[in-house]
Order: sequence, then C-alpha cells, then structure tokens
Amino acid sequence: MDPNIHIRSFEPGDASAFRELNERWIVEHFELERADIEALSHPYSHYIEPGGAILMVVDGDSTVGCCALVAAGNGVYEVSKMTIREDYRGKGIGKALLLAIIDAARNKGASLVYLVMSDKLQTAVRLYEAVGFRHVPREQLPPSHYERSNVFMAMRP
Repeated sequence: MDPNIHIRSFEPGDASAFRELNERWIVEHFELERADIEALSHPYSHYIEPGGAILMVVDGDSTVGCCALVAAGNGVYEVSKMTIREDYRGKGIGKALLLAIIDAARNKGASLVYLVMSDKLQTAVRLYEAVGFRHVPREQLPPSHYERSNVFMAMRP
C-alpha cells in the first residue's frame, strides 16, 4: 500500500464521504434499500454508538475508502459498508482495510465476525475468502436487513 495512504478511525466530518462512497457502489450494482439509507444517514449513531466502528481510508485530503463494523451483541460483529474508490482498487488497500476492521473487532472482544453480501460482487467474495472468511448457512447468522444478500460468511478472529 502506498505510504501516503492511511487508515484511521471515523471523525465527525467524515459522514458525507462515508455516505457518498457507499452510495456510489450500491447504486452501481443494486438499489439503495431502506436499511442503507438509515445507516448512511446516521453513521455515528448506527455503527459507533452501539459499540461498532467505522474506519476511513485517506490519501492526503481525499477519502478513498471506508468500512464499518456493526456490534450485533454477545461478541458478534458484522463487517458492513466496505468500499474502495474505483481508481484506488487493485492496490492492496481493500485487504489492508479488511484486516484493520477485523483487528478492530478482535480488540472489542469479538468471538465471531460475519458479513452478508451479494454474489454479484465476486471480487469482494474472493477477498473475504482470502483473509479467512468461510461460507456459512444463512441460519447461522443474525437476520440480514438487505434484500440483495445471498452470500453469508463468517470467521473467528
């Protein structure tokens, strides 16, 4: 990863960038769902206040990626809203961000980290598999709030 690019915790001024980055990839592949709109409209109260986290990837003054961690309770955390701006993809940033959010979950005492996504995002599926996520039956995870979800993965951090 380029040494000028770094990963840091969400700051109050990051809400617009978090929303814009996520809306861009969601609209490119799907439609914004009610759960997306709620989470993206109130990232601090949706992710951070309940015990989760948001990490931002920055290159100088530009925000080029983000990922959220949802506290699902009892040591279970969901990786959510992970994206890297298209012109920054393929540089190892997504993997570094994913490993950082897994570390954040581990530091919060996670016993299980999971994600739900769509099989339309095969590059992302392969990334998650490469860092240790395994496919699991939907019933083993908390309910998904997204209609587009048809891939269910989990790992022990």
